[in-house]
Amino acid sequence: MSTLTYSDDFIGQILKDTKTIALVGASAKEDRPSHEVMKFLQSKGYKVYPINPGLAGQKLLGMDVLASLAQVPEAIDMVDIFRNAEAAGAVTDEALELATPPKAIWMQLQIINEEAAKKAEDAGVKVVMDRCPKIEIKRLEIA
Repeated sequence: MSTLTYSDDFIGQILKDTKTIALVGASAKEDRPSHEVMKFLQSKGYKVYPINPGLAGQKLLGMDVLASLAQVPEAIDMVDIFRNAEAAGAVTDEALELATPPKAIWMQLQIINEEAAKKAEDAGVKVVMDRCPKIEIKRLEIA
């Protein structure tokens, strides 16, 4: 089970191995952290699929907003969760039900769900909680 302590190698490897990201809780509001992080991740070369049922069918930063993880048209390397800790459990369950589960589940700052983390880890999925990939990419100087 996760201890919220992650080595730089662990974080760095996830970020280097990741090419496609499903960002759950994407926002069209430019002042929201999820919007800013999506834009940043795109600028670093990641393909980011915005997931938000309330915005489904719209465009966000050039990508079609999808209602669920199941609608992502390719394998997802990372699910980045911008939802509260309780909702993170349901998002993790949805991710684990995909035909090809993601390699990593990433819960944003202040999002901790140990039960969801254990499920994912038991299924062979790496988990990061209470961290932001934008901050980690900058801190670890990942191109």
